Amino acid sequence: MPVAMELSRIIISEINDQQVIYLKEQEGERTFPIVIGIFEATSIDRRVKHFEAPRPLTHDLLVGAIEALGGELQDVVISELREHTYYAKLRVRQEGELIEIDARPSDAIAVAVTCEPSLPIFVAEDVLNDVMHDAE
Repeated sequence: MPVAMELSRIIISEINDQQVIYLKEQEGERTFPIVIGIFEATSIDRRVKHFEAPRPLTHDLLVGAIEALGGELQDVVISELREHTYYAKLRVRQEGELIEIDARPSDAIAVAVTCEPSLPIFVAEDVLNDVMHDAE
């Protein structure tokens, strides 16, 4: 059963190529760090701070395209950890069918915070357990 998470911190470093976002369990204490690129971190940070770009940015474009094609963004699931890489799914409902779109977790989370209201974010329990085990 996936665990409901929320974005809790964004750490942007101008001297480092790797940025970090933290998800926190909504009904618990576990946290989940994800190392992401500067573009995705900046996009997430802008959305959280309600910065409006004069023209659609990449994640705005994706949300707009899905909605224009009749899809309804449902949620994000970080579903797998394989060979030190996280995998996520952007889940879209279209004509009653649930479509899962493969995505990098950073892009999926950027899309989640681009939506109004933000999409729910989930992490698979086994992925969360692997992260907690590695941190020990």
